[in-house]
Amino acid sequence: MDGNNNNDNQTRKDKQHDEASNKKARKSLFKTAIVAFVSALLGVGIAYAGFTHMGTSNVPDTASDGQAGTTEVSTTKANTSSTMSKAYNKVDNAVVSVVNLQKQKQNSSDGDLSSIFGDLFGDSGSGSSDGNSSSNGNSDNSQGTDGTGGSSDNSGSNSSGSSSDSNKLQEYSEGSGVIYAKNNGKGYIVTNNHVVSGSDSLEIILKNGTKLTGKLVGSDATTDLAVIEIDGSKVPATAVFGNSDNVSPGDPVIAIGSPLGSQYATTVTQGIISATNRTVDTQDQTTGQTTGQATVLQTDAAINPGNSGGPLVNSVGEIVGINSMKLASNTDGSSVEGMGFAIPSNEVVKIINELIKNGKVERPALGVRVIDLDQVSDTSQDSLKLPKSVTKGVVIYSANNDSVAKKAGLKKNDVIVSLGGKSISSVADLHNELYSHKVGDTVTLKYYRDGDLKTTKVHLTQKTTE
Repeated sequence: MDGNNNNDNQTRKDKQHDEASNKKARKSLFKTAIVAFVSALLGVGIAYAGFTHMGTSNVPDTASDGQAGTTEVSTTKANTSSTMSKAYNKVDNAVVSVVNLQKQKQNSSDGDLSSIFGDLFGDSGSGSSDGNSSSNGNSDNSQGTDGTGGSSDNSGSNSSGSSSDSNKLQEYSEGSGVIYAKNNGKGYIVTNNHVVSGSDSLEIILKNGTKLTGKLVGSDATTDLAVIEIDGSKVPATAVFGNSDNVSPGDPVIAIGSPLGSQYATTVTQGIISATNRTVDTQDQTTGQTTGQATVLQTDAAINPGNSGGPLVNSVGEIVGINSMKLASNTDGSSVEGMGFAIPSNEVVKIINELIKNGKVERPALGVRVIDLDQVSDTSQDSLKLPKSVTKGVVIYSANNDSVAKKAGLKKNDVIVSLGGKSISSVADLHNELYSHKVGDTVTLKYYRDGDLKTTKVHLTQKTTE
């Protein structure tokens, strides 16, 4: 009996304990719900207040007297001067537009089969030391150097017109130039050869619009450089050459010139030096024959038609190059941007000093007309009887009677494969190796004739200004 009472008492205690625990849990849950509800209300309130504040404009009225239509220009002057703008200001007054004026000319159609060959190394085909007009800078079609095997723009703005009066001077093309010296009452401008090529007269337009008559002192088609003389009393400023050996990829530069003509004179574009010592092919503009190679500065500063001959300027306002060309498309036809090229200032100074002294640059010549072997048809190559291992070289198309090549025993259809110990694979190779020597040097030349390899010595007494 007592045992049963004890069990009942324990059961009642357990029940009371469970009820107390449940009551406590319900109370805790209620508190949690209240806290969550209050937090949610606070969050909504804060968010609403924030959005309301953001949506409320605290911008004051802009009109000076509170009325519409009375907006004014700020009187605050911003200091936006940069290093490159200061560099531009050092050079801009020396930059000019160069207008190539020519008389109306009749197109030549002599039908000479040899026109497909590079008229190189002093051979004009008519005994003249000047060579053909596209090489010596006297041809309407000459546009100077071309770019890297693709379609290239030499940046001369061509605006040829037509007239019944053959003696009337017309604007043939327009480029740029820069005044770099003033001596003995004369001012001197450097520009590209292809800008002045074939000109009957030259007009120089200064930054302020003043027009002067320019006189061609000399030009060099090989480096695509020319020097023009103007009245020294009219020179507004001169620019200074920097050392192009000191420039590095990534250096900031500006290109100044007259893109599309003098209406956009002293246009400035900014970029960097993309590469130094870049080697590009140069071509004869009449034949398309690659005639040599040039070592140039590459830049992504915009160089457009009309910029040719203008300066490429470093951050301290010195000329580090003369803009000459840009690569417009690759060999597969794909367009490219930001690939412009400038002749390094160190090369420019060397050439223009020689042009001032002599009016020309003299180099050794062979006196032959040549073509790349790989441009000769298979049928014609068979007639040369070359070993199958010989796939590169330069074929002699003709040799002048009084040429050093003729005196050394060379003749038509000989295939040159070596000069001065250097392998010759193309006209460009022959051009570069020949011009690495001086007039008066004697060089060893190797060639194939009727399948046999022969060697001869050539004494470079012949000169060319091409």
